Amino acid sequence: MTTAALSAPTATARPTASRRRAVTVALWVGQLAFAAMFAFAATPKLLGDPTTVASFNEIGLGQWFRYLTGACELAGAVGLLIPRLSGLAALGLAGVMVGATVTNLFLLPGMAAAAIVTVILCALFLLIARGRRAETRAVLAAVSRRT
Repeated sequence: MTTAALSAPTATARPTASRRRAVTVALWVGQLAFAAMFAFAATPKLLGDPTTVASFNEIGLGQWFRYLTGACELAGAVGLLIPRLSGLAALGLAGVMVGATVTNLFLLPGMAAAAIVTVILCALFLLIARGRRAETRAVLAAVSRRT
């Protein structure tokens, strides 16, 4: 065996700096896009758009649930833009998408196709959360040290 073969990188080698940079850029692009999307999605919920009010009436949980959903979406959108909170925000928005999926499948007739979108969004938020797991661990460690 030659020394070149011994020193060649293996498939289990750590990612290169350029790959890490590409992942970081992709995460930020996704986070910015989702932050804008969810800020816009929260607006009609929080401002009482008549169509949104009617949709939440159909769900049957009351208008407090519309406000809660809008607040969670807006908080998640802002959190995606804060580096230390981006992983937690992505996890929170994944939870919102789980709720939206259940709602679309079981509480809103004819919205099964929308459930596909919410499942895809949930998966994308989980990917962002995975990519930001170091930040999430740091925040949780800081919180646990203070308690």
